[in-house]
Amino acid sequence: MSLVDSPHPFADSAPTLLAGSVLLDGVLDVLDGSLLDIAGSFSRMLAPIIGHSALVIFTEDCTGRPQKKAGAKEIIDRVSIAELDAVRSPLAVRDRLIGEQREIAGRLRPVAAWVAPTGALLVLTNPVMADPALEAAAMALVASAWSVVAQSIRHQVATAGPAYLMDSRSTSTERARVIAELSDDHAMTLESLLAVLRSERTGDAAARQSAAELAAAAMVRLRSLSDRDRSLAEEPVVGAFARLRDDLAPLMRFGGLDVQFVEPPVNGRALPGEVAHAARAIVRGAVLALVEQPGVNRVRVQWDCDGSNLLVNIRDDGPGDLQSDGQSVRQLTSRATALAGTLRVESTPGWGSEVAVALPLDAPALTIGPSEWGLSAREREVLELVASGARNRSIAGTLSISENTVKFHVANLLRKAGASTRAELAVLAL
Repeated sequence: MSLVDSPHPFADSAPTLLAGSVLLDGVLDVLDGSLLDIAGSFSRMLAPIIGHSALVIFTEDCTGRPQKKAGAKEIIDRVSIAELDAVRSPLAVRDRLIGEQREIAGRLRPVAAWVAPTGALLVLTNPVMADPALEAAAMALVASAWSVVAQSIRHQVATAGPAYLMDSRSTSTERARVIAELSDDHAMTLESLLAVLRSERTGDAAARQSAAELAAAAMVRLRSLSDRDRSLAEEPVVGAFARLRDDLAPLMRFGGLDVQFVEPPVNGRALPGEVAHAARAIVRGAVLALVEQPGVNRVRVQWDCDGSNLLVNIRDDGPGDLQSDGQSVRQLTSRATALAGTLRVESTPGWGSEVAVALPLDAPALTIGPSEWGLSAREREVLELVASGARNRSIAGTLSISENTVKFHVANLLRKAGASTRAELAVLAL
């Protein structure tokens, strides 16, 4: 029997191959999209394979926004880090959890969950298979897709652009404020409860002791959660610098570059996560820009802290050709500016180039939102489209106005928001 006459070797696998093709196309779309919308795009990609009421990502690679969520608001508005930690803790890397009940957003719900090699967790609530007969194959495909997406999240955070950095810093500020208020309020309540229960005037000693133990345990859990949130939001400066050394190791090993590291003080203030990520990305970019010059054999990298700023200094032994208006340096400057920092380049022909960076450790006060910008109805329409990523021509077509009119409105929006770029405007509009 010829191969043509015989059953197709993959005939029984056709539905699985089709599902795999759908996921592959979808993964490419997710990877091409914005890190700010990765939960939404991933949710849309998975929906034809596994229906779900909400999708939640929990990744410690993202410090300002460790949760990325899409779906039902009653779930995504209430799901907590503690709940996600409880889902992830019994799972090993590459493990998955299918259809079991877990507490999410305050009540038990059926979930499907996967842990990527990066340690990132993916949770789908109320999962429903589009084709129950393909459940095992679909779960394996989703696990593979999630591993790729989680690795992409780690890479995108490491090279985060200005829009993501501004969003991350804004979110970190708000989360820190809310956590501090909740911690103080709960701690005060529990401390008052302990004081009452420990009073000699209270009867029933056994009940008093049990209540005191319960309240003390609750305080321990509260403090533990507060410490957990702090570990997500901050990174010790020495640890951040050690990761930078690992990042630059390939250049030293394979590029023959001599990199001299000047360590930050061991007792230096911990860095906000987005500052640590941005600092490493800026140093990597600056070193690559420096070694593009001919004759660079040695680079010196120094981190320091003045209590309010992370101070980064990178200098080389090259010809001193690096210019601040070069494309690579402009990209690094935009990252520093996104965190209200500065980047300065000084080059001396024949003596080398120096890049000096200062990144504030404290986020600036939250800016006022669009409701306080004094926008006209048309400006609000343009702002909504700009925030969605639409370009001027698309906005003009949607609103039936000219591109010149769109440019006029965008210029007014930038001025009223105090933004310098469309990306910054889009973040402030969130």
